[in-house]
Amino acid sequence: MENTDFGGDKPVLFYCGDDAGAKETVKALAQELAFDAVDAGPLKEARLLEPFALLWITLALKQGHGRQIAFKFMHR
Repeated sequence: MENTDFGGDKPVLFYCGDDAGAKETVKALAQELAFDAVDAGPLKEARLLEPFALLWITLALKQGHGRQIAFKFMHR
């Protein structure tokens, strides 16, 4: 989160929650840090985001890609 510069591409930061005001705050903070902030829905969706974090850990640390990797959310 310290350096989100990937040559002009923004890494995605998914967030979820049940409090609309809190979600707007999180979105603003994520955007301030130069993430592509994507609302993943209500708090019950957090269970989907946790394995996504484990995938990052596996790729970064266990498969040797290093900590300087990120995911990008693409739209067509």
